[in-house]
Amino acid sequence: MAVGKEIRTKIKSVQNTRKITKAMEMVAASKMRKAQERMRHARPYSEKIRQLAANLSQANVTDYRHPFLGGVESKGAKRVGVILVSTDKGLCGGLNTNVLRLLVNNMKKWEAAGSTNTKVTAIGNKGLGFVQRLGGNVATIVSSITQIGDTPHMDKLVGPMKVMIDAFEAGEIDTVYIAYTRFINTMKQEPVVEQLLPLSGERLGTPAGNWDYLYEPDAQVVIDELLLRYVEALVYQAVAENMASEQSARMVAMKAATDNAGSVIKELQLVYNKARQAAITKEISEIVGGAAAIAG
Repeated sequence: MAVGKEIRTKIKSVQNTRKITKAMEMVAASKMRKAQERMRHARPYSEKIRQLAANLSQANVTDYRHPFLGGVESKGAKRVGVILVSTDKGLCGGLNTNVLRLLVNNMKKWEAAGSTNTKVTAIGNKGLGFVQRLGGNVATIVSSITQIGDTPHMDKLVGPMKVMIDAFEAGEIDTVYIAYTRFINTMKQEPVVEQLLPLSGERLGTPAGNWDYLYEPDAQVVIDELLLRYVEALVYQAVAENMASEQSARMVAMKAATDNAGSVIKELQLVYNKARQAAITKEISEIVGGAAAIAG
């Protein structure tokens, strides 16, 4: 029964794997609920500050113009920066693959438009490793952060994000994009690449027309703080969305792995039963043949 023993070993191995994937599915489900709650709580603030920033881009402020409000058309958008949000761990289906593929497609478009080298701020180990494999001729890592855990903290994100913002303010980058996976529902997550800077009222959904505000104590102080909060809020929301998407994708992937392991176990059990039955039949035939030979 050497064949039967080998099959039993395979069955035991798959059963152990199924236990692991089932445990990971349950852990991901627990984390998913917390991540979704955190993401939904952050959405109203990010949507409101996005609306304010969009209105501000259309406002008639004659005495002060923030660098974030500069027009990309005048610069030609030859130099592009990207804040790439990915996961630190794998086993979450095609989550990272989809957003990285979308980013590569956009980089080809930027290159066709005249962009020579994309500057990248990588949030997450998977995105960092991918950009490093692309090589310095295609993309360059200017800052990164990994191992951010299950809860995003703004104080950890500010440092790497500030490198990209400072490069934009210094004129080293013409346009800043953010690439992440937007959470739709548990079964669907959508990779997106959105323009973060410079601001555009039309792109952010501001209706046509002129907007203006009254500023206290003065326009420069208010606009500087507001637009900085705008960038921070959108990056934080992108990380929160990506974390919710990660846990949802991991739960679905682990459930599929658990179900597939069950199917493999059934198939191996059937093969084992057939091999065992064949061995028993062979032994009975040998016994009957031996008894007949002795009796004859």
